Amino acid sequence: MENYTMEGRTYRYYGQEAPLYPFGYGLSYTTFQYRDLVLSPAVLPICANLSVSVVLENTGQRDGEEVVQLYLRWEQPSVPVPRWQLVAFRRVAVPPGRATKLSFGVVAAQRAVWTQQWHLEPGAFTLFAGGQQPDQRTRAPSEVLSARFTVTGAARPLHGC
Repeated sequence: MENYTMEGRTYRYYGQEAPLYPFGYGLSYTTFQYRDLVLSPAVLPICANLSVSVVLENTGQRDGEEVVQLYLRWEQPSVPVPRWQLVAFRRVAVPPGRATKLSFGVVAAQRAVWTQQWHLEPGAFTLFAGGQQPDQRTRAPSEVLSARFTVTGAARPLHGC
């Protein structure tokens, strides 16, 4: 095998065609609603970590568990990257009619791209939070929230942070 690229070989690199049942797809006996997605800071230095919080509410009549997933998308990377990348997830049990605020951290290394070494680049990013992947054709009964953030500073190798 001489071509080691993942283009067209895994759901992360399918281009515009999404898989029928993507990662995280499933059924539940209750419904969930996401709200109040907050990224802090919205503009961060190249080596800084991002703090994320989101509120998850069980809007159904039964106890339920939801797998909250965070995905990162590079808006204009200098090299090929996945359409989006899973950067955090957590299974949360929520009683009916209750809400819980979840906090996550996205470290700088999760924004790194491979250019003969792991490299951090400035630019615009979008973070997605929800019970499924962004832009799914086969929809689960929960939405996906999104928020943008910007990384500033000069590009540098990851080990330089």
